Amino acid sequence: MELPAALRQGVDRILDGVPLAEIRKAARTLSDRYRAEVRDGRLHMAADLSVHAYLAARLPATYAAVHASLDAAHEAAPDFTPRTLLDVGSGPGTALWGAADVWPGLEQATLLEASDPARRVGKSLSTALPGIATGWLAGDVTIDMRGLQPHDLVTCAYVLDEIAPAALPTLIDRLWQLTTGMLVVVEPGTPAGWRRIVDVRSRLIDSGANVAAPCPHHAPCPLTPPDWCHFAQRVARSRVHRLAKDADVPWEDEKFIHLAATRAPLSDRASRVLSPPRAGSGKVQLKLCRADGTVSEQLFTKRDGQSFKTARRLDWGDTFAE
Repeated sequence: MELPAALRQGVDRILDGVPLAEIRKAARTLSDRYRAEVRDGRLHMAADLSVHAYLAARLPATYAAVHASLDAAHEAAPDFTPRTLLDVGSGPGTALWGAADVWPGLEQATLLEASDPARRVGKSLSTALPGIATGWLAGDVTIDMRGLQPHDLVTCAYVLDEIAPAALPTLIDRLWQLTTGMLVVVEPGTPAGWRRIVDVRSRLIDSGANVAAPCPHHAPCPLTPPDWCHFAQRVARSRVHRLAKDADVPWEDEKFIHLAATRAPLSDRASRVLSPPRAGSGKVQLKLCRADGTVSEQLFTKRDGQSFKTARRLDWGDTFAE
């Protein structure tokens, strides 16, 4: 997956003239903070240079993960057509661009972001989305959402890992209160990210939400550590992306975990492929999360006819109507 052309051109324009050595150094610092889930009261993107580092080194992968999460939500609830978006912890508008691509009928977006530099860059980039009226608000997601109005679609991507655990229940409750249609939460595809999503899922189900994706059921998550649920999206690296990360390979795989919850009830659910399929001559084995709340491995062979033909075309994260 690649960034939309208009977004890529905007990023290139902003990064033009910024010394590569500075971007590379800031990208390492930013990556270390994300990886360690640092919560020291400082914003990850507190300065212009850290935002530039995000655009060069993190935006492509984050966009790909968010887009894949929104795609899965759209597949699970195809009749949901949001007109308004609320994105909290927006950064430079990553989720806005993903939502605009998945739901072309989006008309208005409210974006809440604490970082002044990220907000300025986001405003600049969003001018390339002329069909969407955007409003950018300064604010901390844990304390500055009281005056917000409900929206059709609410997104919260790569934010919970920066929030103190004690603040998460109140934050999730408020996000759900602001959701008239669908709430989508995306986190890094780590064991810690999965545990946060499991907690969010339980809280939303207790609040009456319907889980749209990735889970095909409302039962407790059947996975137990050291196993965990996550997915991966391959990302094409641009030249500046490769240089910022000192990378030779022209792609990378971003691992992520997500949750989409809706207020509308959902129809019968398809199973979800939870790991890369293991294929051999005339056979393929899938790890499936099923509508009955269980996870199991199933082997399909040529003798299974159409089921085998379908199974061998599936990839990690796809749905499978058994």
